[in-house]
Amino acid sequence: MQNYTIRKYTSADYQAWNDFINQAKNATFLFHRDFMEYHQDRFEDYSLIVENGIGWVAVLPANRVEDEVFSHQGLTYGGLVFKDDLKLEKVILIFKSLSKQLYENRINKLVLKEIPMIYCDFFSDEMKYILFLVEAKLIKRDTLAVIDLSKEIPIAKNRIEGVNRGIKNQLIIKEENDFSVFWNTILIPNLMNKHNAKPVHTLEEIQFLKSKFPSNIRQFNVYKENELIGGTTIFESKNVAHSQYISANSFKNEYGTLDYLHHYLITEIFRNKKYFDFGISNEEQGKKLNGGLSYWKESFGATTLTQDFYEVQTKNYSKLEEVII
Repeated sequence: MQNYTIRKYTSADYQAWNDFINQAKNATFLFHRDFMEYHQDRFEDYSLIVENGIGWVAVLPANRVEDEVFSHQGLTYGGLVFKDDLKLEKVILIFKSLSKQLYENRINKLVLKEIPMIYCDFFSDEMKYILFLVEAKLIKRDTLAVIDLSKEIPIAKNRIEGVNRGIKNQLIIKEENDFSVFWNTILIPNLMNKHNAKPVHTLEEIQFLKSKFPSNIRQFNVYKENELIGGTTIFESKNVAHSQYISANSFKNEYGTLDYLHHYLITEIFRNKKYFDFGISNEEQGKKLNGGLSYWKESFGATTLTQDFYEVQTKNYSKLEEVII
C-alpha cells in the first residue's frame, strides 16, 4: 500500500507549490501563494503538502483556528487539490492519511468548502464521495447563478429593456486598471449604506492583487458622460468569468447601468469562456435567499449551481480503513 507523507507548507515551498497548482485539475489562481498570502495577517496558515516519496501528489490550502483546520477561510472555494492522473483509490488513501495525521495532532475538525465543478478542468467529485464515507456534516449550501456560455443565452425581456436604456443614455464602458474611483465612490458607500458592510478586499488589497494577477483581476466601469455610475470587478480563471463585486449608483434602473454592462460582458468580452458566474445571492449560511438579486441574475439566463460546505470529524479517518475491496 502506498505510504504518504503530510507536512506543513513553508516559504521554501513557494515555487513548488505554485508549479503544482498550475498543473492541478481542480485549482485556479486563487490557490497561488501570492493570492493566499495577501491577507496572511488575518489567518494562521496551515496549508498541507502530501508527498509519496517521489514527489507531490496533493495539497490542501488551509488555515487553523485552535483545534480546527479550515479549507482556507480567505478563499471562495478550496479543498484537496490534485492532478488529473490521481485515481479515486489514491485520493481516498491520501485523505485517510491526512485526516489521521490531523487527528493525531489533536485537530478535531476539518471544515471543507467545495470548489464548484465549473472551475475544474475535469470532473472532480472524488471529495464528495469521500465526505459521504466519513459521514461529513453538511453545514452550509450556497447557490451560484451561472450562465453556460456554450449555449444560446435566454436573456429576459426586462434585461434587454435595461440594455436599451443604456444605449439611449449613451453609456460608456471602460476597462481600467485603477480601482480607486469605483471603490471609493460606488462600492464602499453602497455596501455601507445597504448592508453596513465593507468589501472583502480593501482598495490596497485589490490593487496589490491586480499587480500580481493582471490578466485575472479586471475592472469594468460604466460612465454617463464623464461620471462613473457603476461597475463590476471580474475574477477571470481558465473556464470562468466571475463577478466578484457588482455595484452602481441610485440611477442604475433609470440608466440601465448594470444590465448594459453585464450584457456587454456576457456577449462580447467573455463570450468565449465556458461559464459566467454571478456568484451567490445567499445570506445566513445559505438559509436565506435575496430573491430580487437572484431573479436579476437568472433573467440573464443564469441557472443554479450549488456549493457545499462540510465539517469532518478527523477521528472518522477510520471509516476509510476497509472501503477499498
